Amino acid sequence: MRPDKASADFADHGSGEEAASVSIGSERPSARLVAGGAIGNMLEWYDFGVYGFLASVFARNFFPDSSAFIGLLSAFGMFAASFLMRPLGGILFGRVGDRLGRRQALFLSAMMMTLSTVSIGLLPTAASVGAMAPALLLALRLLQGISVGGEQAAAVVFLSEAAPPRRRGLLASLSVVGATLGTLLGSAVGASVASLLSPQDMADWGWRVPFLLGLVLGGAALILRAGKGEPEPDRTATPKAPLREAVRAQGRQILHAMLIVVAEGNVFYLAFVFLATYMQKVDGLPLAKSLQMSVFGMVVVLIASPAAALLSDRIGRKKVLLAALVGLILCAWPVFRLLSSDSLPQMIAGQVILALLASCYGGPMPAALCELFQRRTRCTAYAIAWNCGVGWVGGLTPMLTIYLMHRFDSPMAPAVMVIVLSCVSLAGVLAMTDKSVGPI
Repeated sequence: MRPDKASADFADHGSGEEAASVSIGSERPSARLVAGGAIGNMLEWYDFGVYGFLASVFARNFFPDSSAFIGLLSAFGMFAASFLMRPLGGILFGRVGDRLGRRQALFLSAMMMTLSTVSIGLLPTAASVGAMAPALLLALRLLQGISVGGEQAAAVVFLSEAAPPRRRGLLASLSVVGATLGTLLGSAVGASVASLLSPQDMADWGWRVPFLLGLVLGGAALILRAGKGEPEPDRTATPKAPLREAVRAQGRQILHAMLIVVAEGNVFYLAFVFLATYMQKVDGLPLAKSLQMSVFGMVVVLIASPAAALLSDRIGRKKVLLAALVGLILCAWPVFRLLSSDSLPQMIAGQVILALLASCYGGPMPAALCELFQRRTRCTAYAIAWNCGVGWVGGLTPMLTIYLMHRFDSPMAPAVMVIVLSCVSLAGVLAMTDKSVGPI
């Protein structure tokens, strides 16, 4: 790297402390480090994927006295409620990550998520305990929201700081791969259970199986993250109050990042959490078939996300992000025309296009956000921006989509949401300075 370029990057980050630790990403990180950073996201999104795909079952078991519309709205309301807690989780685990180390934050978030996921599988239903059932479900969803709020930021920062500059986008995108693998695994387990059991058995007890199996994934995450073989990046000083320092020193960057990520929250949760329900309600597909189609879309993401991130390492984050947003704005309406058709090939084509566009935007996103923030408070600043942007928008997307489709009696309501929020993020990306080259 040219000295003048390195000097400019250090100046952008505003501290000589950052310069002292840039060698962290100069060596190839070990497989254990990469797996430990990514597998927690699998656990987090395994649970969220299972819950989203089985929302109709939760509506019947926890809100049995409501109409089909109100029950489904209530089930997705529970989904959204957990996201309201994500900024709190980001603040709590961001403080741990910035003061005590990224690995400690990752271990604690994985432990919390494992316990809450398994507990959902053990919950009594409304038929057994009445109104206490949705109250207990809400409490566990809020606990999961706190856990996820810290997990994403700590994992992305951990992977980004460990990566060589020319592989930062690719390595950071493994958080997206982990999230997609988790959602894919959750949907695959859900689809398998739904195909093996009758609808009645699925409603009676089969829905518990995917949540109880989360113990296996959680155990693997805890084992990988408990190891001491990989040193933490050398941080000569830690902030005493990461939240206060992040807001004071990087408040504008946090707001900027929130604009950039709102489209990611909308498109990801629309495509990989709500779409299974959409195809059941609009296209009349059975639960098992809709879950199988969602699995197909996520396989596309597993390939396309790291490919888009690698491309951003070569040509810059900004170009890839802009291309993806323009694609979303132009293609949203025809995509949902395909998804709402009666033709299975057209539905598959719509899902593939949406998955490709979501991948092109989501793949380079983790590294692009990390590059916006100073090292001292990067965990906290990233967590605030991500959880308030992706978390709140994404968490509300399924519930708002159900409401808008019902209010306007139109299957095209999701397309309008995608276009509007992609325009918001487009303004943020246009104002972004590309820092994809050089240390962070």
